[in-house]
Amino acid sequence: MKKVLIANRGEIARRIIRTCKYMGIQTIAVYSEADAELPFVKEADFAFLIGKGPVQQSYLKGEELIELAVREGADAIHPGYGLLSENGDFAKKVEEANLVFIGPNADTIRLMGDKIASRKTMITADVPVVPGTDDGIDTLGDAVEAAKKIGYPVMLKASAGGGGVGMIRCETEQALVQQFESVKNRAKAYFGSDLVFIEKFVVGARHVEVQIFGDHSGNIVHLFERNCSVQRRNQKVIEESPSPALSDQARNGLFEAAVKAAKAVKYTNAGTVEFIVDQDETFYFLEMNTRLQVEHPVTEAVTNLDLVEWQIRIASGEELPIKEQNEIPLKGHAIEYRIYAEDPEKFMPSPGKITLIHWDGQHARIDSGYEEGNQVTPFYDPMIAKVIIHGESREEAINKSKEFFKDASIEGVKTNVPFFREFVESEEFKNGDYATDVIGKWQQSKKGVL
Repeated sequence: MKKVLIANRGEIARRIIRTCKYMGIQTIAVYSEADAELPFVKEADFAFLIGKGPVQQSYLKGEELIELAVREGADAIHPGYGLLSENGDFAKKVEEANLVFIGPNADTIRLMGDKIASRKTMITADVPVVPGTDDGIDTLGDAVEAAKKIGYPVMLKASAGGGGVGMIRCETEQALVQQFESVKNRAKAYFGSDLVFIEKFVVGARHVEVQIFGDHSGNIVHLFERNCSVQRRNQKVIEESPSPALSDQARNGLFEAAVKAAKAVKYTNAGTVEFIVDQDETFYFLEMNTRLQVEHPVTEAVTNLDLVEWQIRIASGEELPIKEQNEIPLKGHAIEYRIYAEDPEKFMPSPGKITLIHWDGQHARIDSGYEEGNQVTPFYDPMIAKVIIHGESREEAINKSKEFFKDASIEGVKTNVPFFREFVESEEFKNGDYATDVIGKWQQSKKGVL
């Protein structure tokens, strides 16, 4: 592989460029008018304007991206995460253009992208799934009946897509009635299908995911787990590995289930199997993400492996760099903090021009999509950077985090840096035994509600 087109932007584009440079592979960046001044455009070997700011007019123009890759002599396309990364039709068209898609095959992407089909696949593979409906729900009446059988609270979810935009928690039948059409409409707008289903909302649950890799020879391994339970609006803001407050028995059970899930679909390349773990450490399959995760640097920090390099090598036809599970290293503890341009109290986006970035990167890995003077626009996810901190122990990683956020500051836009500065000092985070509602509980405790 000599030249790769990166069908993405910002931080993940820079991340892919970094590994490609190390491997002696040339890179082609594509950028929108809104992103013309961002660092990834300058760092690629070649860069091409693909369209205007909105993603539909730029980064989602799949056929134009493929045409550009062919015209410029690329061997492969790396989709990064988000955007076209889990679009099975795009992956298929890449393959039909005699290009390599750096990710799993199109059939796997389609199967796991359909949340209902993925549930059925996991049930057949004897992987435990969250109690819920096994088929799509067409009418409000069917939704109400299904929720009564499952028991409130429930999650109303889009079948064709994940993330916070594709789901909503309903505590009561009244809430379900109010939200049903809204979720269907959002599902249609964002994922192209209004098919929805219902799952039991597991109260007090942790969100734990397992990084898996497979190659074309059928070798499959896991690269341990990440706890992703610190969330706002059903979206992650802190991830760490290993997962705190998890027994070895539960951890090994998750690994076994994740590998079983990957083998059930003959998985190739990088993927993540996501689970919900309840207070009794009973766990349930949630979904499989058929791409590199935003939080992959956490795994890189504790294994000292380059996951993008693994992706490229496997896509090139090589076998896994390490095929024996017991040979994959695990050292220390790592925590990733997603720095967003957002109000630190309400967690709502706060676009604008970054006038100052001040932080000490000596003891932290910083994967940033922006530099001083860059504009955070409303067209994309407002993540500015990811801060990854590693220690020999969780306590050391937290202490390093405290030092980092004590002096870190970004000016010109509101950010969640003040939130992290407070949160890493909280008992709720330090004790490690937290669930997906930890931010809400912490905010209530600050107000004296608890």
